[in-house]
Amino acid sequence: MKQHKLALTIACCIALSQNTHACTGITLKSRTNDVIVARTMDWSGEEMNNLYVIIPRDHEQQSLLPDGTTDGLAFKALYGYAGLAAQQPEFIIDGTNEAGLSAALFYFPNYGKYQPYNENNKDISLADFQVVSWILSRFSSIDQVKEAINNVRIINIDPTASTVHWRITEPSGRQVVLEIIDGIPQFYENEIGVLTNSPGFEWQMTNLNNFVNLHPGGAGPTTFGPITLRAFGSGSGFRGLPGDFTPPSRFVRAAFLKTYSLPQDGAYNTMQQAFHILNNFDVPLGVQFAVGTAPNNMPAATQWTIATDLANRVIYYHTMYNRAIRSLDIGKIDFATVPFQYHALDDAKRQTIIPVTVN
Repeated sequence: MKQHKLALTIACCIALSQNTHACTGITLKSRTNDVIVARTMDWSGEEMNNLYVIIPRDHEQQSLLPDGTTDGLAFKALYGYAGLAAQQPEFIIDGTNEAGLSAALFYFPNYGKYQPYNENNKDISLADFQVVSWILSRFSSIDQVKEAINNVRIINIDPTASTVHWRITEPSGRQVVLEIIDGIPQFYENEIGVLTNSPGFEWQMTNLNNFVNLHPGGAGPTTFGPITLRAFGSGSGFRGLPGDFTPPSRFVRAAFLKTYSLPQDGAYNTMQQAFHILNNFDVPLGVQFAVGTAPNNMPAATQWTIATDLANRVIYYHTMYNRAIRSLDIGKIDFATVPFQYHALDDAKRQTIIPVTVN
């Protein structure tokens, strides 16, 4: 039974690495500098086993390895944390620890490259889908992660699978993107507060310069020879903002929408703002495939969306089945006594609807 469970876990990890699609992340600040990190989780291959996970202090984990064992890097939680996971509770996609450090994983195909797995280094080998857990369990700051990253070797469970990259955020709002390029960890300060997928973060930032003409508000009127050109409606300053679902287009769209959206009062209002912005990135299932070739009939390819209030340590999320926002208050959890546990994101896979009473 144990071998069967391990094989299933590795198969899930490989499937995730090969089939994850269009995740979009943004970071917002309120007028009083409350920090909200938010993102979509998009995967169209099939319905995932979507979970929220609670990990207490002193919880022990060990990394999966390509040879089918769990003899990789062993680590014990110095900090308790909570997050949303895909397929297995070991695979935290986005989470936050009790110190307020947040970490999240994003698909990064064809551009990152890990060091090849070497059995002689198995005790320091860490599967890419367990990096978020390692960060949240061990560290309270970005600088601590940067200091420790060269003491581990991040690997694929399947050498043929794609790579991922990571967003790491402190309660202050400082954020970095971690990418493994030719086997070497690279950290990029992320002042724009946006992350999608490939190409690499530096390329995405350079690409923003292609949209220097965009601005909020209206364009014109403009004298055009003997006539005057006028916009058909409001928002014409954003005409040319890319609307497709490729990672570069989503990066540009997210950067402009979050930058020019009005700052809100307090963390709660900013959390709601994050969900409204990310509504623009919901992926209808089918648009990524040729007509008639979609692999399933889920409600959406965006399986869940999360927004985390780092100031107050509260995780909010909704799913493709139920857009009612649910909350998980990390600040109220006693991580010294709470047991390790995980639960499905949806108790029932249907939308919560509140009938309107007419007297």
